[in-house]
Amino acid sequence: MNQPAHPDGGVPALLERGRALAAPALRATVGRLAPPMNTVAAYHFGWIDADGRPAASDSGKAIRPALALLSAEAAGAAPETGVPGAVAVELVHNFSLLHDDLMDGDEQRRHRDTVWKVHGPAQAILVGDALFALANEVILAADTAHAARAARRLAAASRRLVDGQAQDIAFEHRERVTVAECLEMEGNKTGALLACAASIGAVLGGADDALADSLELYGQHLGLAFQAVDDLLGVWGDPRSTGKLTWSDLRQRKKSLPVVAALAARGPAAERLTALLTADAKKTQEEFDDFDEAEFAVRADLIEEAGGRAWTEAEARRQYDTAVAALHRVDMPEQVRNRLTALADFVVVRQK
Repeated sequence: MNQPAHPDGGVPALLERGRALAAPALRATVGRLAPPMNTVAAYHFGWIDADGRPAASDSGKAIRPALALLSAEAAGAAPETGVPGAVAVELVHNFSLLHDDLMDGDEQRRHRDTVWKVHGPAQAILVGDALFALANEVILAADTAHAARAARRLAAASRRLVDGQAQDIAFEHRERVTVAECLEMEGNKTGALLACAASIGAVLGGADDALADSLELYGQHLGLAFQAVDDLLGVWGDPRSTGKLTWSDLRQRKKSLPVVAALAARGPAAERLTALLTADAKKTQEEFDDFDEAEFAVRADLIEEAGGRAWTEAEARRQYDTAVAALHRVDMPEQVRNRLTALADFVVVRQK
């Protein structure tokens, strides 16, 4: 059997180690689902194609499993101690993706048709629910006296994640959203689960609350940096890298950070953008779907002219700095601290 990549190979090796150690347990757990949910889930994870044939599609960045394993090492435990946490967090994350794709009407994820598009909305809902239930089973079955502590953190993060999705949907129907509201939503929707991933391995390894809380703070701000970059890619990302349509967030009328920051600015560009988005909010989805590329390009240009792009880039860096500072509040092996910092670097400079 191939051994997991040694993490001294930098961030790619850290991510590959996370995949290699968590993937067998993740596959075994998903395999416990009743048919056809097991095959629908396997399609979502990229293990099979729409016809059930083995596939090797892009299975995501694997940041959360990498964090869970490093978290265990921060507590002085073996990386394998974090595997149940890595699997549980991945299950919750993918539960949210299945539901989000359906709620947002996204037809593509990782360059493939989404589950609801291939298997129907009912299966997307059921499989998402099943993954969420499995996450709780996995963490409570972990072979450690600290499983209940880890389960409480996972449950709290899951609730916040759902809160964030509810806020995100509500914002789509509002003309105005403040920057503070947007950051709160993104802290829930993205930050909460990354915070859990960054601390759950340490909890499973018996870490005290001081270490676990500092790792959670690191993950929370890393999540906000991650989402800020994601928001930039949602407007200006290259579809060949992101796997989504051009101007994907603008097509969905999302109140993402660049949009909200631009609307909060002063000047002609902000005023014109406000007028356009106010008119957009009154359009039916059918009318909005008829927009051509040039109309979305105008909105993207106005967001940039009003300063939304530059502000979001600066916010990603600020959140990165806060995340890294949290790693220096407590003692941990210096090599682990360096690897967590390297993962934060990767999040801020990624292109997809």
